[in-house]
This record gives sequence, structure tokens and C-alpha cells, in this order.
Amino acid sequence: MRNEGSIQEPETNIRALMSRAHRTACDKGWWNFPYRSYGDQWANFHSELSEAWEEIRKGKSLSYTYHSETEIGSKPEGVAVELADLLIRVFDTCEHYGIPLVEALAEKMDYNDRRPYRHGGKTA
Repeated sequence: MRNEGSIQEPETNIRALMSRAHRTACDKGWWNFPYRSYGDQWANFHSELSEAWEEIRKGKSLSYTYHSETEIGSKPEGVAVELADLLIRVFDTCEHYGIPLVEALAEKMDYNDRRPYRHGGKTA
């Protein structure tokens, strides 16, 4: 049986992933009162990016996923996994607060398509 938003699907619906991330967070008690503040959520986003950076600093390949054993089984780790954790947290937060991520993503990508080559005068 596949979960809604399973990575086994060739294309994944972002709305389904947002719903799944939020449902899991609620099921695990992360939104019980007193729940995390909006600022806490932003700090957690930063934490996941820092964990991805630490994997790179350890010399791990960007595409390398490894596993460590925990009390509930094999835990995936690596740069991609930490970036996945970031997306999970973003999806959960957007679902909880009603942030229109899907629409904003489409609108911003459309805008970026119209931007000039290396826009903004930046060199890096």
C-alpha cells in the first residue's frame, strides 16, 4: 500500500505532501498546545540547512545517503535527507498556517523565467 505523496510516484503533488507532512506532525504531537511559534518554525528551517551543510563539511557526497540504526530502525542520513527534512518542515508550516506555497511557487518560477541572464548585477 502506497502512502499519499509517496516518493515512488513519478510525479508528486506538492499539496498532498504538505497535507501528509502536517498530518504526521500533528499525529506526533508537534502542534499540541503549547505548540511551536512561527519563529520556532523558522529556526527549525535554518537547523535543517545547517545539518545539510554539516554533511557537506564531513565530506559526504551530495547524492550519498547512508543509514544509522536507531531504536525504531534504519534512519536515512545525508545532504539530500537533510534537504528533505527542510521541505517537510516548510510543507508542514505552510499547511498549518494556510500559506499558499503551491501558488507562490508557480508564480515565482514564472517570474524567474522572464528574468534576464544573471540578473541583478551580481557576480556570484
